[in-house]
Amino acid sequence: MLSARSLFQEILDHDESYRLFCSIAASGEAQGGWENGRIAALVPASQRALAPKVARHGADEDKHGRLFNALLRKRGLDPAPVPAEADYTVLLERRGIGLAHDKLRRDEPLTEQDVVTYLAHSRVTEQRAADQMGMLKKHFGGHPEIGKAILMIAQDEENHLAYCHEELLRLAEQGHGPAIRRTLRACALAEAVVYRDVSLAVMAHMGRVLSWPRAKSALLAAGIRAVYAYERLAGWRRMVTLRAPERRDALGGPAASAPESA
Repeated sequence: MLSARSLFQEILDHDESYRLFCSIAASGEAQGGWENGRIAALVPASQRALAPKVARHGADEDKHGRLFNALLRKRGLDPAPVPAEADYTVLLERRGIGLAHDKLRRDEPLTEQDVVTYLAHSRVTEQRAADQMGMLKKHFGGHPEIGKAILMIAQDEENHLAYCHEELLRLAEQGHGPAIRRTLRACALAEAVVYRDVSLAVMAHMGRVLSWPRAKSALLAAGIRAVYAYERLAGWRRMVTLRAPERRDALGGPAASAPESA
């Protein structure tokens, strides 16, 4: 039976597939850390109270990248090159989701609309991350090799999602509601396309590494496309709803440091 648990267990048990998984994850988290660090430095004066939270978000992402690299070192593996077609963060930027890196490299203050764009992008992508880490936490939270890192990252992703809800609701009260709704919908629909394409690419690479039979690869690809069809039809709505989180001020304190080994 093809379940999320059995598939990830197969990836975990093989050094090359595990190396690819951790490398893709580490690269994406490091990119997120850089983006949030630049946004924290460029937040407009009207939203300066947000800067420490954005910086905390970036510090968490950097920590996650270090954790995935620590998992590689624990097994004696070096990071693998990330295939271009599997680079989630780069592909999102190419589709115009979030803030362009050219803008972030300039030392020019962002606008309030830029802040809306950043938070809407984060709300969508953090939902995806929280869902994925929730699945891994459920099945592998007690795993002796990766469990500790999974639990730490899953908690951080829940905090990030709570922060996005809280800050977007705050901005909606300040009159940005229509812009938030438009941006969330555009982000959710575009992210679903990127997630589908990246998932297909990653599964194709895993299939080659693990020598999956064609029937298995075809079944997995069909499942990924079915998930996308559902998200395109109705599932995107869960990515754009906003509600007051149970965790208030989730990023109000300093980031927890990553251990030397995962």
